[in-house]
Amino acid sequence: MKLMLYIILIIANIFLMISCGTKNDVVRNFTGANGEIKLLTIHPGHFHAALVQKTMYDQISPEVYVYAPLGPDVEDHLNRIEDFNSRKENPTNWREVVYTGEDFLEKMLKDKKGNVLVTSGNNEKKIIYIKAAIDAGINVLADKPMCINENGFNLLKQAFVAAEKNGVLLYDIMTERSEITTILQKELSLIPDVFGELTEGTPENPAIVKESVHHFFKYVAGNPVKRPAWFFDVTQEGEGIVDVTTHLIDLVQWECFPEQIINYETEIQIINTKHWPTYLSLSQFKQVTHLPQFPEYLSPLLQDDILPVYCNGEIVYKIKGFHAKVSVVWNYQAPEGAKDTHYSVMRGSNANLVILQGKEQNYKPELYVETVNQKNTMTLEHNLKKAVHTLQKTYPGIGFIKCKEKWHITIPNELRVGHEAHFSQVTERYLNYLVDGKLPDWEIPNMIAKYYITTTALKMAKNVK
Repeated sequence: MKLMLYIILIIANIFLMISCGTKNDVVRNFTGANGEIKLLTIHPGHFHAALVQKTMYDQISPEVYVYAPLGPDVEDHLNRIEDFNSRKENPTNWREVVYTGEDFLEKMLKDKKGNVLVTSGNNEKKIIYIKAAIDAGINVLADKPMCINENGFNLLKQAFVAAEKNGVLLYDIMTERSEITTILQKELSLIPDVFGELTEGTPENPAIVKESVHHFFKYVAGNPVKRPAWFFDVTQEGEGIVDVTTHLIDLVQWECFPEQIINYETEIQIINTKHWPTYLSLSQFKQVTHLPQFPEYLSPLLQDDILPVYCNGEIVYKIKGFHAKVSVVWNYQAPEGAKDTHYSVMRGSNANLVILQGKEQNYKPELYVETVNQKNTMTLEHNLKKAVHTLQKTYPGIGFIKCKEKWHITIPNELRVGHEAHFSQVTERYLNYLVDGKLPDWEIPNMIAKYYITTTALKMAKNVK
């Protein structure tokens, strides 16, 4: 109730500012000129906000306006930016102009110093910031997830309507589309002589499976990541079923139905969902947050000084008649040498396309082609050779080798840029969309479909007894 009242007050303030003739002297019609993008950052509480600025962009002014409450979240963000500015190799030269008053959101909307807002942090509040910025005529590049519950989903739909009305672009940061094994999985699935056609699958054996394993304690930009305490409060961070699954659902749509509009009301059917906790001890909480104890708002959730965090989830659903499954698991820390991992399979009538990232792959994602009919092995290998030869024009250096009953797609290191570099690749795409003045026709309905799946699945999982 308090959250909804806060939203109403924020929206009322926006209309008041607009009616009073709030000055907006920043560029709205983009040409690609140097420095015409003026970045705003609001309440950065997740390291993804900084990763957008790990590199410089000609189109973006080096002066960035940060609005946030005073505290460790904004301090950590500014320290990351300073690390980028002071590194020996390819240092950046961002100049952060910071406002830390309690009225940071209202101040940002009144000042209107920028034309593109980057938001990555507390996911409960994120949709409020998104909606307020869009209503004020500010473009938004948002980290996932843009919403974490049914109320947030309804606000997100309103934000897209307002974006169309105000001529601004709302876009979420889908970094996994830039991962080379995923790109090649998609490319091979579009070659009928190799993949055939996507099978329909069943709930027990879906045609598309995407599984992701993440870790609370890990290293980012060479340093151990420090998580805010609210990261472990699912009312603020969101459950795993509405967080990381946004990437997985996005990949299902992007790979299997490229440039196709998905109508969530008629083409999505959620079959079953489940969620479960990872248990966090006080010592683990201390290590990853740098705090001496659990905050008061987590106390009601504790079970003998152990915090259950509902960060794991699974969704089985049908999309355009095909069965898909996405799941996410969070462990505390990866095994020695391991990282966050991704497993993916697309089942075709000729072959399955499988991404593995286990110990056998040295915890690097690797792509394999598996035949579904041993009698056609020689034909499939011949067709794969032709396909890879064609793809080499776009992805130089790729190849394949026979590996038992499957083929391993070999990928040169030059094409493996890494997760952190993917943020700049997404940002570059967004900058191009700003110059175009629009997103591709399928992006907005498919974002809406994606968040419908996550928020509906969460509601279903909570209702399962």
